[in-house]
Amino acid sequence: MDRRPILSAIDDDAEVIEALRLALEQAVAELGGMGGMAHMREYGHGREHNLRLVASSGLPRMMTEPWVSLDDRGDSPTARAVRAEGPVWVPAPPLPGEPARRPSAAPAPGLPGAASVPVSDPDGVIGSLTVLAAARSEPGPEQWAFLEAVAAWAAERLRRPLPPGPPQPHEKPSPASPPGSGLRQALNAVHVGSYDWNMVTGELLLDEAAMTVLGIDPQTFDRRTETWMDIIHPDDLPSLTIATDKAIRDRSMFGTEYRVNRPDGTTGWIQVRGRVQCDENDLPLGTVGTVWDSTESRSARDAVGRALRYMSDGFLALDHEWLITFLNTQAERVLGRGQELVGHPVWDLAAELDVPDLRALCQKTVALSTPTGLDIRAPGTRRWYHLRLVPLPDGLAFYFTDIHAKRTRDAEREAAVRADAERAARIAELTAALASATGAADVTDAVARHVLPPFGAVGMVVQVIEGTRMHPVGSVGYSQEFLDRITGLSLSGHNAVADALAARTPQFFSSPEEYVARYPALADHPEAAGKKAWAFLPLVASDHPIGVCVISFDRPRDLTGEERTLLVAISGFVAQALERARLFDAEHTRAQELQRALLPQELPSLSACTAAARYLPAGQGMDVGGDWYDIIPLSSDRVALVVGDVMGHGLPEAATMGRLRTAVHTLAELDLPPDEILAHLNDIVSGLGDDSYATCLYAVYDPVTHGCAFARAGHPPPAVVHADGTVVFPDSAPNPPLGAAEPPFENVELVLPENSLLILYTDGLVESVDRDIEAGMARLARLLAENPGGDLDLLCDKLIAGLLPVQQQSADDAALLAVRVHGLPPDAIAAWPLPLEPQAAGQARKLVREQLSTWSLDELAMTTELLVSELVANVVRYARGPVLLRLLHSRTLVCEVSDGSLTTPRIRRASETDEGGRGLQLVAALSQRWGTRYTATGKCIWTEQALTGPESPDALLAVLDHTM
Repeated sequence: MDRRPILSAIDDDAEVIEALRLALEQAVAELGGMGGMAHMREYGHGREHNLRLVASSGLPRMMTEPWVSLDDRGDSPTARAVRAEGPVWVPAPPLPGEPARRPSAAPAPGLPGAASVPVSDPDGVIGSLTVLAAARSEPGPEQWAFLEAVAAWAAERLRRPLPPGPPQPHEKPSPASPPGSGLRQALNAVHVGSYDWNMVTGELLLDEAAMTVLGIDPQTFDRRTETWMDIIHPDDLPSLTIATDKAIRDRSMFGTEYRVNRPDGTTGWIQVRGRVQCDENDLPLGTVGTVWDSTESRSARDAVGRALRYMSDGFLALDHEWLITFLNTQAERVLGRGQELVGHPVWDLAAELDVPDLRALCQKTVALSTPTGLDIRAPGTRRWYHLRLVPLPDGLAFYFTDIHAKRTRDAEREAAVRADAERAARIAELTAALASATGAADVTDAVARHVLPPFGAVGMVVQVIEGTRMHPVGSVGYSQEFLDRITGLSLSGHNAVADALAARTPQFFSSPEEYVARYPALADHPEAAGKKAWAFLPLVASDHPIGVCVISFDRPRDLTGEERTLLVAISGFVAQALERARLFDAEHTRAQELQRALLPQELPSLSACTAAARYLPAGQGMDVGGDWYDIIPLSSDRVALVVGDVMGHGLPEAATMGRLRTAVHTLAELDLPPDEILAHLNDIVSGLGDDSYATCLYAVYDPVTHGCAFARAGHPPPAVVHADGTVVFPDSAPNPPLGAAEPPFENVELVLPENSLLILYTDGLVESVDRDIEAGMARLARLLAENPGGDLDLLCDKLIAGLLPVQQQSADDAALLAVRVHGLPPDAIAAWPLPLEPQAAGQARKLVREQLSTWSLDELAMTTELLVSELVANVVRYARGPVLLRLLHSRTLVCEVSDGSLTTPRIRRASETDEGGRGLQLVAALSQRWGTRYTATGKCIWTEQALTGPESPDALLAVLDHTM
């Protein structure tokens, strides 16, 4: 704060010493110092180098004694500032021993430093202001500027003429008088104290002289207005209050005289004069003024004794031998002992006073001539008293001040502050927990952890509105039987839940009797629930009710008004969090349903492999992801194995995953190799936008050759597990993710022995916050090596448990596809080369008939002969050699005709007059599936037929009639 306006508020009629003390107080406060001093140059023959202490603030007498008279040629900070005619900072480390009588360069032993500025008038330097600092760092520029402003203000004040007054007969003008009448007043001033009372804060500031006049100990003064009012004589307090109130109303000067009851028991007369301070709006802020002792005579020693005897504080005096010489009536009450203590050493009271090392404390107080004090409990009554030890010229005095009421109030205040802090901390913890809650279960868990314990509650039920009925979404401390009983509670019924929601007002019941009196029809509820007090808190979010939170107790409990207010406030937080959580739960459920709908509902049953798969969504609070897997049957009993991961989480990523899975199915129908599949997928992902990326691994397994070809884009490699437990991750180029890659992709060819395992997975299975992908793959390999030949479902469960423990929250979803491959036995394969001649069709029918007879599939002979005849005839007519015929006996009967042409046959609609164009229509009608794929030497046309089914001549004639 800027304290300079305070200087201008000092009354023009205030005496110079009073004004200097007020200015020093502001300088000390601005610099955060211990105290301040003002020195003025003395005038007269032989005293031209003397600097005299004329005012001080905040410093005890024993500290200012070495500074009373200084030589301006010395090394003190004051003298150096006068000589330099500028500011001086003198740091000083703590020094052992007693302070010197006249300071040198150091400010004082044990003080961090001193800041001094000169006080100047037009004729030169006339003195200085010094602040003893409480910190070791030099004042900053703003603090120096303020201290120099105070010095300039003091110089201007010293130049003012003295107010007129009666001449003193002994006062003669001196030719060596200092310039400026204010300075003369300062050098000849009497002891006058100053005060500053802040009406807003109730703080009362007194300088050292004022506390001396009032009899207040600077060491124990707490700056409270009440402390000052407590020492005013009760008979004088009304008149003082009236005078002060009138001055505040009139914004005027005021002056009065009153008596004070000093701690030593005496009553003294005090004269006070002050003025009201106002802010810019003319509103009173407080008063500042002066105070001095106006008592013309002191009471006699016996009068003082009588005052001590019956004063309100206990008083006990010791001589130099530590013997008790006097104790008053109150001291007798405090100690529970009488005048028999007189003449005994004070150490006899050590045990009763329970003061640690009383002897050392007394000796230290006398040695340092500094009062000290501590709080004690009186023997017997155990009331709290403040024991103050005050050095006396002839010994030591004990003062016992009753502070029991104050200590009790302080304890209650501290307990209240502590309770407020704990309550605020609980609210903050609850708010943080609710802010991080993503589901209704998280909300109820947060309420159970942060609300029930502080209130001593044992039960909680959170119910939400669904239609016209209530349904619990979370509970603590209730049996399932009771929850089933209140599930579906009607909102139109007469019950506490319905009433709380209808009125939007909490319902509190302190006992079962109070509950039953309100709802007699539900008299069995308290016993069924096992509770004896309840708080039904309506949950209202966005101005509409969403449910009720019921807090319950296992004993009668009458909540205080403050507790009820706090619970109502908490219910608002809970309502908002529950509304968000329910929306999240609904959206998350829909997203998971969408994602699971986009994944395979079941894996196909194929002869080329057996498989098991798992999908694990991310941990609680995470959006759905884009991981997927798939098994796609291809031609000639081959199978495509796919696993992928769309980067990111949320509904858009899940939708992108569905689009890619559909695209993979479409591309797989074209029987393209893996690298071309990924190239087409890369184009699709690139077209989705700059922020769309996905990883993918696409593999094709051929049971005839036991060959497996795969390509990957930014995806972890597959794990190959051989029958002996050997685990291999095939080397291959990872390639960038789809959307960032530039084809071509690398194709990798493997040979998988019979019953080998092929493990495909996403990075969410092997990578986590505390485990990199290499460590995860190593862990996967160890788990696979332990049981290479077991059940695939059990293997998947084992891998999930070993890599993603239940207690570990995963930030990413994970997909796992475990495949055991099977080869087609040699006796289920038949292949023949055919000539590129018209006779090839007849030769093909003969070969097929014989082979089907060998496989006991004679019922398929007629259909297969027709299919082969059409396919071979088409090759002979439109393609080129070499021609190869192959039959595969698997879950279906596969018939393949390969040639050296890249021309793909297409079905066309033939008119009634066309002589050709019906062959492929016949092929499509007689087979379950048919298609064309490209090979290394040309193309292959294939068909699939079911191994069982009606193949009668009549059925074939119906097909022929349909295609003609």
